[in-house]
Amino acid sequence: MTSMNDETINIMEESGEAVAESGHGTSRRLHTRGVPVRKRKKTSRCWISFKELPVTEDQIERAECIKCGAVYKCDSITGTGSLLRHHDTCYSSSNVVSPQSSTRSSKFQYEKFSELLIEAIVQHDLPFSFVEYEGIRAVFQYISPSLKLPCRNTVKAHVLKLFDSEKLKLQNLLSSVKGRICLTSDLWSSQATDGYLTLTAHFIDSEWKLHKRILSFCHMPPPHNGIALAEKINSLICEWEIDKRLFSITLDNASANDSFVEKLRTQLNFRGLLLLNGKFFHVRCCAHILNLIVQDGLKSIDHSVIKVRDCIKYIKGSMARKQRFLECIVQVGMGGSRRGLRQDVPTRWNSTYLMLDSAIYYRRALINFALSDIDFKCCPSPDEWDKIEKISKFLGYFYEVTLLFSGTKYPTSNLFFPKVFVIQHSIQQAMRHQDGFMRRMGLEMNMKFEKYWSDYSLILGIAIVMDPRYKMEFVEWAYSKLYGVNSEQLKQFTDTLYSLFDVYAEKWSNPDNSSGFMSESCSQTEGEDTILEVNTIISHLLSIIRHQIVSIKLCL
Repeated sequence: MTSMNDETINIMEESGEAVAESGHGTSRRLHTRGVPVRKRKKTSRCWISFKELPVTEDQIERAECIKCGAVYKCDSITGTGSLLRHHDTCYSSSNVVSPQSSTRSSKFQYEKFSELLIEAIVQHDLPFSFVEYEGIRAVFQYISPSLKLPCRNTVKAHVLKLFDSEKLKLQNLLSSVKGRICLTSDLWSSQATDGYLTLTAHFIDSEWKLHKRILSFCHMPPPHNGIALAEKINSLICEWEIDKRLFSITLDNASANDSFVEKLRTQLNFRGLLLLNGKFFHVRCCAHILNLIVQDGLKSIDHSVIKVRDCIKYIKGSMARKQRFLECIVQVGMGGSRRGLRQDVPTRWNSTYLMLDSAIYYRRALINFALSDIDFKCCPSPDEWDKIEKISKFLGYFYEVTLLFSGTKYPTSNLFFPKVFVIQHSIQQAMRHQDGFMRRMGLEMNMKFEKYWSDYSLILGIAIVMDPRYKMEFVEWAYSKLYGVNSEQLKQFTDTLYSLFDVYAEKWSNPDNSSGFMSESCSQTEGEDTILEVNTIISHLLSIIRHQIVSIKLCL
């Protein structure tokens, strides 16, 4: 009988027992009785491609290949030699993906690899010559010497092929749209003074999901006048075959856009493609108009705003002043705040608002800083602080509305009317303000407002009627606040709403249109009698709605 000194102890973590193996190959288990055991770390490279299996009844340890599933013994007597030989065979150099990689695949496909590589180049805006970088080729050569990267011409050809494939998918999606399509377009110049034009389509699919798709991002050579822009946009519209389903196009207030829209509207109206002869075709960018309105109002900056600007410049002029201001923040009990003082850019009104907002937040700290620094002589007086709060509150309306109009993940058409109503009401209040600067700012803003939004963009106002939170009651209340009861502006709004509904009713009262519509929504219905019955019901409902509209007109 051999002694324990001649035996090798193998601690097994899974069973919580100790196994004693003798030199004769016999083994016995030693219970640890609750004594914590530790498993010796495996250092052989074979464990990269193998995993241990639970010990079976024969008390023999085995391991399974992760890739092919082959099982080998791996106890202390057999060792890991067979595992290493299988590892070198199963993961030979002919396999591209190493078992050490977290992205290993049991079957490598070169076509899939090329597709992923090209998608990565497009997604991360990499040049086509990326595949020819020496460092990139060295990385892939290390992974697999047999792997050959495509050249940049091959990548270019694949990208163009991918573009054609995605364009076909988008064309099929646009052709399936039942409603009308809205467009947005913009034109700008690069640092090399090259002109570029983009055209984006906005629509709702059959599942009522809002989509935004870029139709074109292309070079736009000069001249950038109305005629050239109309020809370019018209060619893109015809290329995508959406000319028969256009509703509107949203543009900024560049001088060339007015003539461009007029020429494009004339071309489309000649073919009878626009709704109500293009009455709602041109929509001005709300965020851009807001920017113009506020910029006109801030042409002459109040002296109190200049003082705030000088305060922040003085504090940020040296590190010592910054440190003293931080100490003043702690002294007034605002030490836990993480907001900073914002310095504005004079040509950007939103940065001016953020500067005033941050200064009001640190008002007590700025006053405390003025008491501790005799050279700090630009701190506003109490009356000036009151004026700054009024200016900041007034600009805050415009700032919030601008952020709301700039959203891309949600519809914004139903937000236009109530927010613009608040803006106009605020401008009218500013025009009647006791402070001279507020009155001047209100007058300047009102001139720009009347220039662009005097008609309140009727189609965006109609969108609020479709919102169940507002309906027609809100429109009537808003117009009564701005123009009085039974105003001419409200009559124009209701007439436009009724004319738009008449077009809708005429379209769906047509047997050809309504039968096509019902054949899609009621695909399981068969027989001409059923379709005729449904058309009769639709016509009857439309006649009832017309009768109600006439009654409403008589009441007004």
